[in-house]
Amino acid sequence: MSFVEYSDFIQDGDVAVVYLGHDSMMPVKVQQGAQTQTRYGVIRHSTDLIGQRYGSKVTCSKGGWVHVLHPTPELWTVTLPHRTQILYTTDIATITMMLELKPGSVVCESGTGSGSLSHAILRTVAPTGHLHTVEFHQQRAEKVAEEFKEHRVGHLVTVRNQDVCKDGFGVTGVADAVFLDIPSPWEAVGHAKAALKRQGGRVCSFSPCIEQVQKTCEALAHQGFEEISPLEVLLRVHDVRTVSLPLPDFGPDASSAQTPPDAREGTPRYGSVALKTTTAPREMPGHTGYLTFATKPRT
Repeated sequence: MSFVEYSDFIQDGDVAVVYLGHDSMMPVKVQQGAQTQTRYGVIRHSTDLIGQRYGSKVTCSKGGWVHVLHPTPELWTVTLPHRTQILYTTDIATITMMLELKPGSVVCESGTGSGSLSHAILRTVAPTGHLHTVEFHQQRAEKVAEEFKEHRVGHLVTVRNQDVCKDGFGVTGVADAVFLDIPSPWEAVGHAKAALKRQGGRVCSFSPCIEQVQKTCEALAHQGFEEISPLEVLLRVHDVRTVSLPLPDFGPDASSAQTPPDAREGTPRYGSVALKTTTAPREMPGHTGYLTFATKPRT
């Protein structure tokens, strides 16, 4: 099992995702002899998981059942243990696209946090790219490095425990892209520029407050970055439901010669028709943060 390569069968030591429902999933470290409790009963790893094909339907001890899924960055984002606030799929998709990431890209990231974006970057740059990620908090850096090894992507990432604003990313002139998710990104813009390759490169900064965006834009302009573009991504998911709409009955066609006389004299009747439609949510999750993108000019 690897987060960047698909495996057919569940093996001892894998991290699998137990799917209980659309809004209920959890990651499980598969271990010989271990058990996992769910609301449908116990899952016994030795007999119910190991050797089974990913995507299998597993019956629990109480008679209920779950599906066991192969881990992906998308599933990890919604199931990971939160040590910090994380980035979600909508922002992650925009970041990976706007930073022009592809297999072989070298990326610098700070801070690592819970590793939500990191896993998406690793899958995008695999198998020949590399992620240099910096985390200020020592325990978080150690934990995320341990998770990368468990998820078998450790060879694609280097984790550093240091202050990016003071010490930078630990590399110079190698990155195709830099991502900043720190309280004062403007203090790290110089280090971001130094980490980027001489021939251009892209930078993205995530900040929840517009004042942070203003200072970051000023720092980017001062360092000579071009195409500075802040944006905000808002997601609105529509609900699919069945509605009943009135259908007027105007009676038979009076001009038709085949229409019986008594039918033409009837009173118009009204029926209804059921159909699927979508409705906008009454409440919508609002602001998450601003994404500021910029391009290093080619020298």
